[in-house]
Amino acid sequence: MTLCPCASGQPYAACCARLHAGAEPAATAEALMRSRYSAYVLGLEAYLLATWHRSTRPAALHLADEVGTKWQGLAVKRHQALDETHAVVEFVARYRVAGRGHRLHEISNFVREDGCWFYVDGNLNGGAA
Repeated sequence: MTLCPCASGQPYAACCARLHAGAEPAATAEALMRSRYSAYVLGLEAYLLATWHRSTRPAALHLADEVGTKWQGLAVKRHQALDETHAVVEFVARYRVAGRGHRLHEISNFVREDGCWFYVDGNLNGGAA
């Protein structure tokens, strides 16, 4: 059994894999954020772009250029539904590049459209959303 990279404690097949395969949409903004973290770990650029809101989505991410990045873990600090279609998720993701440790602390903004959550943008270093 392979645990999901999102730190849910669940097997990958019963967690983010279902979202990555398009079998179901993320039920919450937190679930989407966790699945996006797992997608970074697994190099799933198409999934990341598909779950990025069209208003802020980059043309490409070039994950293949970041082969030296090793994701180390995820800690979700808070998930707050602002209303039925807007939410924020604060998290800290740890990673290593060339053996050197880094932390990504972000408060991410999400929007729900047509029953699907999308990542909009985020404030780095835990700045207010």
